[in-house]
Amino acid sequence: MEHDLSPATLAELRRPRSYPAVSVLTPTHRREPDNAQDRLRLRNAVTEAKKQLESDPAVTRERRADVERQLEQALAEVDLTYAEDGLLIFAAPGEHQVWSLGRSVPERVVLSDTFLTRNLVSAHAAERPFWVLSLAADRVTLWSGGGGRVTEDRVGGFPRTRDLAENFDAERQEQIGDAPSTFRDERTHRFLREADTAMSAVLRRHPRPLYVTGEPGALAVLDELGGVARDAVHVPHGGLAHGSPDAVWRAIRPVQEEQARRETEAVARELEAARGRKEFAAGVDELWRTAREGRVRLLAVEENCRVTVRDDAGDHLVPAEGGDLDAREDIVDEIVERCLETGAEVRFVPDGMLGHEQGIAGVLRY
Repeated sequence: MEHDLSPATLAELRRPRSYPAVSVLTPTHRREPDNAQDRLRLRNAVTEAKKQLESDPAVTRERRADVERQLEQALAEVDLTYAEDGLLIFAAPGEHQVWSLGRSVPERVVLSDTFLTRNLVSAHAAERPFWVLSLAADRVTLWSGGGGRVTEDRVGGFPRTRDLAENFDAERQEQIGDAPSTFRDERTHRFLREADTAMSAVLRRHPRPLYVTGEPGALAVLDELGGVARDAVHVPHGGLAHGSPDAVWRAIRPVQEEQARRETEAVARELEAARGRKEFAAGVDELWRTAREGRVRLLAVEENCRVTVRDDAGDHLVPAEGGDLDAREDIVDEIVERCLETGAEVRFVPDGMLGHEQGIAGVLRY
Protein backbone atom coordinates (compact mmCIF):
# COMPACT_ATOMS: atom_id res chain seq x y z
CA MET A 1 0.00 0.00 0.00
CA GLU A 2 1.18 3.51 -0.84
CA HIS A 3 1.94 6.22 1.73
CA ASP A 4 4.20 8.89 0.22
CA LEU A 5 2.39 11.54 -1.81
CA SER A 6 5.07 13.54 -3.61
CA PRO A 7 4.18 16.40 -5.98
CA ALA A 8 5.15 14.21 -8.94
CA THR A 9 2.96 11.35 -7.70
CA LEU A 10 0.01 13.69 -7.20
CA ALA A 11 0.42 15.12 -10.70
CA GLU A 12 0.46 11.60 -12.10
CA LEU A 13 -2.67 10.64 -10.17
CA ARG A 14 -4.51 13.74 -11.40
CA ARG A 15 -3.85 13.28 -15.10
CA PRO A 16 -6.88 12.27 -17.20
CA ARG A 17 -7.41 8.54 -17.78
CA SER A 18 -9.32 6.54 -20.33
CA TYR A 19 -12.82 6.20 -18.93
CA PRO A 20 -13.55 4.69 -16.47
CA ALA A 21 -11.13 5.73 -13.72
CA VAL A 22 -12.60 4.20 -10.57
CA SER A 23 -12.04 5.57 -7.06
CA VAL A 24 -13.17 3.39 -4.14
CA LEU A 25 -13.12 5.03 -0.70
CA THR A 26 -13.84 3.21 2.54
CA PRO A 27 -13.18 4.02 6.21
CA THR A 28 -11.01 1.56 8.14
CA HIS A 29 -10.04 1.15 11.77
CA ARG A 30 -6.74 0.63 13.57
CA ARG A 31 -7.99 -1.47 16.50
CA GLU A 32 -10.42 -4.13 17.59
CA PRO A 33 -13.37 -4.41 17.76
CA ASP A 34 -13.96 -1.55 15.29
CA ASN A 35 -11.88 -3.23 12.58
CA ALA A 36 -13.90 -6.48 12.61
CA GLN A 37 -16.06 -5.39 9.66
CA ASP A 38 -13.36 -3.63 7.61
CA ARG A 39 -12.69 -6.56 5.25
CA LEU A 40 -16.40 -7.06 4.53
CA ARG A 41 -16.97 -3.34 4.06
CA LEU A 42 -14.09 -3.13 1.60
CA ARG A 43 -15.32 -6.16 -0.35
CA ASN A 44 -18.81 -4.61 -0.53
CA ALA A 45 -17.36 -1.34 -1.82
CA VAL A 46 -15.49 -3.16 -4.60
CA THR A 47 -18.67 -5.11 -5.43
CA GLU A 48 -20.54 -1.79 -5.72
CA ALA A 49 -17.84 -0.50 -8.08
CA LYS A 50 -18.31 -3.57 -10.29
CA LYS A 51 -22.09 -3.03 -10.34
CA GLN A 52 -21.61 0.56 -11.48
CA LEU A 53 -19.21 -0.58 -14.19
CA GLU A 54 -21.69 -3.17 -15.43
CA SER A 55 -24.61 -0.75 -15.53
CA ASP A 56 -22.68 2.05 -17.26
CA PRO A 57 -23.35 1.94 -21.04
CA ALA A 58 -20.22 4.02 -21.70
CA VAL A 59 -17.99 1.16 -20.45
CA THR A 60 -17.17 -1.48 -23.05
CA ARG A 61 -17.02 -5.15 -22.11
CA GLU A 62 -13.25 -5.23 -22.59
CA ARG A 63 -12.63 -2.20 -20.39
CA ARG A 64 -15.00 -3.45 -17.73
CA ALA A 65 -13.14 -6.76 -17.55
CA ASP A 66 -9.80 -4.94 -17.37
CA VAL A 67 -10.87 -2.59 -14.57
CA GLU A 68 -12.55 -5.41 -12.63
CA ARG A 69 -9.30 -7.34 -12.83
CA GLN A 70 -7.42 -4.30 -11.53
CA LEU A 71 -9.87 -3.96 -8.64
CA GLU A 72 -9.37 -7.61 -7.66
CA GLN A 73 -5.59 -7.23 -7.78
CA ALA A 74 -5.82 -4.11 -5.61
CA LEU A 75 -8.06 -5.93 -3.15
CA ALA A 76 -5.52 -8.75 -2.89
CA GLU A 77 -2.79 -6.23 -2.02
CA VAL A 78 -4.67 -4.74 0.93
CA ASP A 79 -3.21 -5.74 4.29
CA LEU A 80 -5.65 -4.61 6.97
CA THR A 81 -3.20 -5.70 9.67
CA TYR A 82 -1.65 -2.26 9.21
CA ALA A 83 -4.92 -0.39 8.55
CA GLU A 84 -5.14 3.27 9.45
CA ASP A 85 -8.28 5.41 9.27
CA GLY A 86 -9.16 5.19 5.61
CA LEU A 87 -8.43 3.25 2.44
CA LEU A 88 -8.45 4.45 -1.14
CA ILE A 89 -8.31 2.22 -4.24
CA PHE A 90 -7.68 3.69 -7.67
CA ALA A 91 -8.29 1.46 -10.71
CA ALA A 92 -8.32 2.22 -14.43
CA PRO A 93 -7.56 0.21 -17.56
CA GLY A 94 -4.10 -1.31 -17.08
CA GLU A 95 -3.36 0.13 -13.61
CA HIS A 96 -4.32 0.23 -9.95
CA GLN A 97 -3.07 1.70 -6.68
CA VAL A 98 -3.95 1.24 -3.01
CA TRP A 99 -3.47 4.11 -0.54
CA SER A 100 -3.70 3.85 3.24
CA LEU A 101 -4.76 7.12 4.87
CA GLY A 102 -4.33 8.43 8.40
CA ARG A 103 -7.61 10.34 8.10
CA SER A 104 -11.14 8.95 7.78
CA VAL A 105 -12.92 9.08 4.42
CA PRO A 106 -16.58 8.79 3.41
CA GLU A 107 -17.70 5.51 1.86
CA ARG A 108 -17.90 6.26 -1.85
CA VAL A 109 -17.47 4.81 -5.33
CA VAL A 110 -16.80 7.30 -8.12
CA LEU A 111 -16.45 6.62 -11.87
CA SER A 112 -14.86 9.44 -13.85
CA ASP A 113 -11.99 10.20 -16.23
CA THR A 114 -9.74 11.21 -13.30
CA PHE A 115 -9.11 9.74 -9.86
CA LEU A 116 -10.67 11.38 -6.79
CA THR A 117 -7.64 12.80 -4.98
CA ARG A 118 -9.05 15.35 -2.54
CA ASN A 119 -9.29 12.93 0.41
CA LEU A 120 -5.75 11.74 -0.27
CA VAL A 121 -4.42 15.31 -0.39
CA SER A 122 -6.21 16.27 2.81
CA ALA A 123 -4.97 13.19 4.67
CA HIS A 124 -1.42 13.85 3.51
CA ALA A 125 -1.58 17.45 4.71
CA ALA A 126 -3.02 16.38 8.07
CA GLU A 127 -0.23 13.85 8.63
CA ARG A 128 2.40 16.63 8.46
CA PRO A 129 5.00 14.35 6.82
CA PHE A 130 8.64 14.99 7.69
CA TRP A 131 12.11 13.53 7.18
CA VAL A 132 14.63 12.50 9.81
CA LEU A 133 18.27 12.19 8.78
CA SER A 134 20.31 10.27 11.38
CA LEU A 135 24.08 10.70 11.22
CA ALA A 136 26.90 8.44 12.36
CA ALA A 137 30.48 8.14 11.17
CA ASP A 138 29.75 4.84 9.44
CA ARG A 139 26.08 5.14 8.53
CA VAL A 140 23.52 7.77 7.55
CA THR A 141 19.91 6.62 7.72
CA LEU A 142 16.83 8.35 6.32
CA TRP A 143 13.51 8.01 8.11
CA SER A 144 10.06 9.01 6.84
CA GLY A 145 7.70 10.33 9.49
CA GLY A 146 4.10 11.43 9.80
CA GLY A 147 0.86 10.50 11.49
CA GLY A 148 2.57 9.45 14.72
CA ARG A 149 5.03 6.99 13.23
CA VAL A 150 8.50 6.77 11.70
CA THR A 151 9.70 4.21 9.15
CA GLU A 152 13.04 3.76 7.41
CA ASP A 153 13.03 5.06 3.83
CA ARG A 154 15.42 3.87 1.11
CA VAL A 155 14.91 6.71 -1.36
CA GLY A 156 17.97 8.62 -2.61
CA GLY A 157 20.51 5.86 -1.97
CA PHE A 158 19.91 5.74 1.79
CA PRO A 159 21.03 4.22 4.05
CA ARG A 160 24.60 5.18 3.18
CA THR A 161 27.30 3.13 4.89
CA ARG A 162 31.09 2.72 5.02
CA ASP A 163 33.74 0.71 6.87
CA LEU A 164 35.19 2.78 9.71
CA ALA A 165 38.40 0.74 9.69
CA GLU A 166 39.33 2.49 6.46
CA ASN A 167 39.13 5.83 8.25
CA PHE A 168 41.47 5.19 11.19
CA ASP A 169 44.86 6.91 10.77
CA ALA A 170 46.80 6.32 13.99
CA GLU A 171 50.07 7.71 12.57
CA ARG A 172 48.46 11.05 11.67
CA GLN A 173 46.80 11.32 15.07
CA GLU A 174 50.17 10.68 16.80
CA GLN A 175 51.93 13.33 14.67
CA ILE A 176 49.43 16.08 15.46
CA GLY A 177 48.63 14.96 18.99
CA ASP A 178 44.99 14.51 18.10
CA ALA A 179 42.77 12.31 20.25
CA PRO A 180 40.68 9.96 18.13
CA SER A 181 37.86 12.07 16.75
CA THR A 182 36.17 10.44 13.82
CA PHE A 183 34.17 13.51 12.83
CA ARG A 184 37.31 15.64 12.30
CA ASP A 185 38.72 13.23 9.74
CA GLU A 186 38.63 14.35 6.11
CA ARG A 187 37.19 11.04 4.93
CA THR A 188 34.35 11.39 7.41
CA HIS A 189 33.74 14.91 6.09
CA ARG A 190 33.58 13.50 2.58
CA PHE A 191 31.16 10.74 3.66
CA LEU A 192 28.81 13.24 5.32
CA ARG A 193 29.16 15.66 2.42
CA GLU A 194 27.94 12.94 0.04
CA ALA A 195 25.00 12.26 2.37
CA ASP A 196 24.22 15.99 2.47
CA THR A 197 24.19 16.15 -1.34
CA ALA A 198 21.94 13.10 -1.55
CA MET A 199 19.53 14.56 1.00
CA SER A 200 19.37 17.83 -0.93
CA ALA A 201 18.22 15.86 -3.97
CA VAL A 202 15.57 14.05 -1.90
CA LEU A 203 14.21 17.38 -0.61
CA ARG A 204 13.95 18.77 -4.14
CA ARG A 205 11.79 15.81 -5.17
CA HIS A 206 9.94 15.36 -1.87
CA PRO A 207 9.94 18.67 0.05
CA ARG A 208 9.19 18.22 3.77
CA PRO A 209 10.44 19.58 7.09
CA LEU A 210 13.74 17.94 8.06
CA TYR A 211 15.08 16.86 11.45
CA VAL A 212 18.74 15.88 11.75
CA THR A 213 19.95 13.65 14.59
CA GLY A 214 23.46 12.70 15.64
CA GLU A 215 26.26 13.37 18.06
CA PRO A 216 27.26 17.06 18.38
CA GLY A 217 30.39 16.43 16.27
CA ALA A 218 28.33 15.05 13.39
CA LEU A 219 25.85 17.94 13.55
CA ALA A 220 28.74 20.42 13.56
CA VAL A 221 30.14 18.89 10.38
CA LEU A 222 26.76 19.16 8.66
CA ASP A 223 26.54 22.81 9.75
CA GLU A 224 29.96 23.50 8.21
CA LEU A 225 28.79 22.04 4.90
CA GLY A 226 26.00 24.63 4.76
CA GLY A 227 23.56 22.38 2.90
CA VAL A 228 20.44 20.75 4.30
CA ALA A 229 21.36 21.74 7.88
CA ARG A 230 20.46 25.38 7.21
CA ASP A 231 16.72 24.72 7.30
CA ALA A 232 16.75 21.58 9.47
CA VAL A 233 15.87 21.16 13.13
CA HIS A 234 18.88 19.72 15.02
CA VAL A 235 18.26 16.96 17.56
CA PRO A 236 21.52 16.11 19.40
CA HIS A 237 20.95 12.38 19.89
CA GLY A 238 23.51 9.77 18.87
CA GLY A 239 22.92 6.14 17.94
CA LEU A 240 19.80 6.60 15.84
CA ALA A 241 21.51 5.86 12.52
CA HIS A 242 21.68 2.27 13.81
CA GLY A 243 18.47 2.56 15.82
CA SER A 244 14.91 1.35 15.49
CA PRO A 245 11.90 3.34 14.23
CA ASP A 246 10.55 3.44 17.79
CA ALA A 247 13.80 4.89 19.12
CA VAL A 248 13.80 7.58 16.43
CA TRP A 249 10.17 8.50 17.12
CA ARG A 250 10.84 8.76 20.87
CA ALA A 251 13.70 11.18 20.19
CA ILE A 252 11.81 13.26 17.63
CA ARG A 253 8.36 13.35 19.20
CA PRO A 254 8.95 15.92 22.00
CA VAL A 255 10.81 18.21 19.58
CA GLN A 256 8.04 17.94 17.02
CA GLU A 257 5.30 18.47 19.60
CA GLU A 258 6.98 21.63 20.86
CA GLN A 259 7.36 22.90 17.32
CA ALA A 260 3.70 22.10 16.58
CA ARG A 261 2.67 23.99 19.73
CA ARG A 262 4.56 27.09 18.61
CA GLU A 263 3.08 26.84 15.11
CA THR A 264 -0.43 26.52 16.53
CA GLU A 265 0.09 29.65 18.63
CA ALA A 266 1.34 31.48 15.55
CA VAL A 267 -1.77 30.42 13.59
CA ALA A 268 -4.02 31.69 16.40
CA ARG A 269 -2.25 35.05 16.32
CA GLU A 270 -2.62 35.29 12.54
CA LEU A 271 -6.33 34.51 12.68
CA GLU A 272 -6.89 37.12 15.38
CA ALA A 273 -4.95 39.74 13.42
CA ALA A 274 -6.97 38.90 10.30
CA ARG A 275 -10.19 39.63 12.19
CA GLY A 276 -8.96 43.15 12.86
CA ARG A 277 -8.05 43.66 9.21
CA LYS A 278 -11.37 42.16 8.04
CA GLU A 279 -9.44 39.44 6.20
CA PHE A 280 -10.98 36.61 8.23
CA ALA A 281 -13.31 33.85 7.01
CA ALA A 282 -14.89 30.95 8.90
CA GLY A 283 -17.24 28.04 8.33
CA VAL A 284 -17.42 25.73 5.33
CA ASP A 285 -19.84 27.88 3.33
CA GLU A 286 -17.73 31.04 3.39
CA LEU A 287 -14.44 29.19 2.98
CA TRP A 288 -15.73 27.07 0.11
CA ARG A 289 -16.60 30.25 -1.81
CA THR A 290 -13.37 32.09 -1.00
CA ALA A 291 -11.26 28.97 -1.72
CA ARG A 292 -12.80 28.66 -5.18
CA GLU A 293 -11.90 32.31 -5.78
CA GLY A 294 -8.29 31.65 -4.73
CA ARG A 295 -8.54 34.21 -1.92
CA VAL A 296 -7.40 32.04 1.01
CA ARG A 297 -3.81 32.63 2.17
CA LEU A 298 -3.87 30.54 5.35
CA LEU A 299 -6.37 27.79 6.16
CA ALA A 300 -6.68 26.41 9.70
CA VAL A 301 -8.58 23.13 10.14
CA GLU A 302 -9.24 21.25 13.37
CA GLU A 303 -7.74 17.77 13.14
CA ASN A 304 -11.03 15.87 13.28
CA CYS A 305 -13.19 18.42 11.52
CA ARG A 306 -15.89 16.73 9.44
CA VAL A 307 -18.91 18.58 8.02
CA THR A 308 -21.56 17.10 5.73
CA VAL A 309 -23.36 19.59 3.48
CA ARG A 310 -25.36 19.90 0.29
CA ASP A 311 -25.68 22.69 -2.26
CA ASP A 312 -28.54 25.12 -1.80
CA ALA A 313 -29.34 26.01 -5.42
CA GLY A 314 -25.61 26.38 -6.09
CA ASP A 315 -25.19 29.55 -4.02
CA HIS A 316 -24.59 28.26 -0.52
CA LEU A 317 -23.77 25.09 1.36
CA VAL A 318 -26.24 24.02 4.02
CA PRO A 319 -25.90 21.32 6.71
CA ALA A 320 -27.00 17.83 5.66
CA GLU A 321 -27.08 14.27 6.89
CA GLY A 322 -24.81 11.63 5.43
CA GLY A 323 -27.68 9.77 3.78
CA ASP A 324 -29.26 12.87 2.21
CA LEU A 325 -29.54 13.14 -1.54
CA ASP A 326 -26.54 15.05 -2.98
CA ALA A 327 -24.86 15.17 0.44
CA ARG A 328 -21.15 16.03 0.29
CA GLU A 329 -19.44 14.29 3.20
CA ASP A 330 -15.92 15.40 2.30
CA ILE A 331 -16.43 19.14 1.82
CA VAL A 332 -13.58 19.90 4.27
CA ASP A 333 -11.22 17.79 2.16
CA GLU A 334 -12.42 19.61 -0.95
CA ILE A 335 -11.64 22.97 0.66
CA VAL A 336 -8.19 21.78 1.77
CA GLU A 337 -7.32 20.54 -1.71
CA ARG A 338 -8.56 23.71 -3.40
CA CYS A 339 -6.58 25.89 -1.00
CA LEU A 340 -3.39 23.89 -1.61
CA GLU A 341 -3.94 24.15 -5.36
CA THR A 342 -4.07 27.95 -5.11
CA GLY A 343 -0.90 28.19 -3.00
CA ALA A 344 -2.47 28.62 0.44
CA GLU A 345 -0.76 27.42 3.60
CA VAL A 346 -2.84 24.73 5.33
CA ARG A 347 -2.45 24.04 9.06
CA PHE A 348 -4.24 21.34 11.03
CA VAL A 349 -4.77 22.44 14.63
CA PRO A 350 -6.04 20.71 17.81
CA ASP A 351 -9.77 20.10 18.12
CA GLY A 352 -11.60 22.91 19.90
CA MET A 353 -9.08 25.60 19.03
CA LEU A 354 -11.37 27.33 16.55
CA GLY A 355 -14.27 27.66 18.95
CA HIS A 356 -17.55 28.38 17.16
CA GLU A 357 -16.13 28.52 13.65
CA GLN A 358 -17.28 25.02 12.56
CA GLY A 359 -13.75 23.77 13.02
CA ILE A 360 -12.39 25.66 10.02
CA ALA A 361 -11.19 29.26 9.53
CA GLY A 362 -8.90 31.18 7.24
CA VAL A 363 -6.91 34.32 6.54
CA LEU A 364 -7.78 35.90 3.20
CA ARG A 365 -5.42 37.47 0.69
CA TYR A 366 -7.89 40.31 0.06
